[in-house]
Amino acid sequence: SYKTILAILDTADNSAAVADFAFAFAAESGAHVIGLHAEIISAVPLVAPMEIPDPVAVQALQDMAHSETLAVERIFRAKAAATGASYEWRSFATSTGYGSAPLIESARSADLLIASQADPAKPSDSQVDVDSFLFETGRPVLMIPYIIRQPKPIKRVLIAWNGSKEATRATFDALPILQAAEAVEIFSVDPTETATHSATTAGAEIAATLARHGVNVTLATAASGDKNTSHVIENRLSDDSI
Repeated sequence: SYKTILAILDTADNSAAVADFAFAFAAESGAHVIGLHAEIISAVPLVAPMEIPDPVAVQALQDMAHSETLAVERIFRAKAAATGASYEWRSFATSTGYGSAPLIESARSADLLIASQADPAKPSDSQVDVDSFLFETGRPVLMIPYIIRQPKPIKRVLIAWNGSKEATRATFDALPILQAAEAVEIFSVDPTETATHSATTAGAEIAATLARHGVNVTLATAASGDKNTSHVIENRLSDDSI
């Protein structure tokens, strides 16, 4: 089970949702939750008419960044107090954003990272920074869709399976979620026949492994035809309401 969960609290707008999901997972397994926030120091000088950096404007930007840090911390600590879970707060002031070493080190020591998908209606530089940060950590990530703000039990799961190392890693990283789900489907698009299985039984071996872990798993395949593989997967998710 996940015992150390890191909640990436990049903005005040999404911190409540991320914290709610983190503490909901923590309640299921008695996990410790770390709230992580980067207070980004602007590295771009503001130039006054005399081409001299304007210290007043720079200070104003830093004050805004620190104000958001305080707002995010208040949200996180309030959520923690309401649940009584084990937690800690970590905030780093950095000019390199979420790419700084202390933040990456914190993330690499966690069992699971939880972050929020960026809302396209509310663009943020820090959210863009988070995307690259997630790829650098090497840890599993639960990404919360921006349209979902309240935790819900994960009852049905679809594994997009192509036999790659990335799909394998994602599958085993998600094992606690798969074991708790009511149904898990291994879905392969345009599978090919190999020495160990036919095209119609793609994913059978990983399904057997998951079944030994107590996962209720089924197999499904589809042909892409004139569609992109990603579109086929999205359609499958939509059709089955997964």
